[in-house]
Amino acid sequence: MLSIRKTSQGICFTVYVQPRSSKNMIVGLHRDSLKVKVTAPPVDGAANRACIRLLAKCLSVPASSLDIITGHHSRTKTILLKANAVPPGAKELADLKQRINRLIK
Repeated sequence: MLSIRKTSQGICFTVYVQPRSSKNMIVGLHRDSLKVKVTAPPVDGAANRACIRLLAKCLSVPASSLDIITGHHSRTKTILLKANAVPPGAKELADLKQRINRLIK
């Protein structure tokens, strides 16, 4: 089960990135992380940028509202959806959690 938690900075969740895939896509879960495949190689942060762009597109948020807070040089990363992109109410948080969970097929 994907762990999504609210912090003072926003919403955090983990992703498992597989670089050099045949296409960019979210394929489900890898343990307790969202599994993301990207075509970019893991060189000079290219796979990290591709991961952020794909997540932003799938969640319908600007890429600038997503940040990798841990795992810059690892396949497992913690993603922060910044608080300024998250509406403050509980209903909106639940909606965002649903959008993230819908990415899991």
